[in-house]
Amino acid sequence: MNLNLLNELRQIVGTGGVLSGPDEMMVYECDAFVSAKQQPQAVVLPASTEQVVEVVRAANRHGVTVVPRGAGTGLAGGCLAETDSLMLALTRMNRIEEVDIPNRCALVQAGVVNSHLTQRVSPDGFCFAPDPSSQAACTIGGNIANNSGGPHTLKYGVTVNHTLGVELVTPEGEIVWLGGRTAGAPGLDLLGACVGSEGTFGIVTRAWVNLARLPQSAHTMLAIFDDFDEGAQAVSNVIAAGIIPAALEMLDDVFIPCIEQAYKFGFPLDAAAILLIETDGLKKARARKRRRRRKYAAIRARVKCA
Repeated sequence: MNLNLLNELRQIVGTGGVLSGPDEMMVYECDAFVSAKQQPQAVVLPASTEQVVEVVRAANRHGVTVVPRGAGTGLAGGCLAETDSLMLALTRMNRIEEVDIPNRCALVQAGVVNSHLTQRVSPDGFCFAPDPSSQAACTIGGNIANNSGGPHTLKYGVTVNHTLGVELVTPEGEIVWLGGRTAGAPGLDLLGACVGSEGTFGIVTRAWVNLARLPQSAHTMLAIFDDFDEGAQAVSNVIAAGIIPAALEMLDDVFIPCIEQAYKFGFPLDAAAILLIETDGLKKARARKRRRRRKYAAIRARVKCA
């Protein structure tokens, strides 16, 4: 890479914020999709939106492509570098700038880890609902870029359903806001188009996100099926009945032995399919459902004895 550009970048973010050695580049040659790899020419680690702006403008002056990167936990290959690109990693921008519990929202930098935000607000009874499998390491900026979701997507939705506004650095190096602190801004839904665009609109540096209430109780059930089609039909029946579980996951007879061998959950190895069902909600509602199940179980027992 152009030495003049590297010197400019070091002046912007400091010497420790620019990586260009061959060994250092190996860490950034791919994300969790390891089948494709390509090392960037250099990696820049800005610590503020203003530094992102200056880096983008410097790259434009030198005609160098910029590839934004979060934690690199995705499997989409979205942060795979081009041959002569400059990678802009936002992991140093990891501050939770404001938490507004009365209005159930928070202002965070793009490098904030999902679970860290939930840990911050959980004492107040809230959480950041999107829960990708990598939520202990993935960052909110990357979630916005990929519109990430997790096991609780069925009830709580994906990242776009919990993003109120984003601060964006455009390819020209300008700062714009899409959305804001509150939902339902008038006009075109540019925020909805931006979430999931994998950085093509610009580089997300900060975001207002919605905080969800932690459920008072949760209950997990396991349903076992001798026929895969019956398990699939059960999913449709549950939704058709107007029941929205927090999570509803199916495993077939290919994955059941693999997971059982690795984690020893006690899954039946002779099942054609199993459903993992999680329901959550108010304690009173759960207690009422439990009493109802006991009542029906007692009735079935008396009928069987008769």
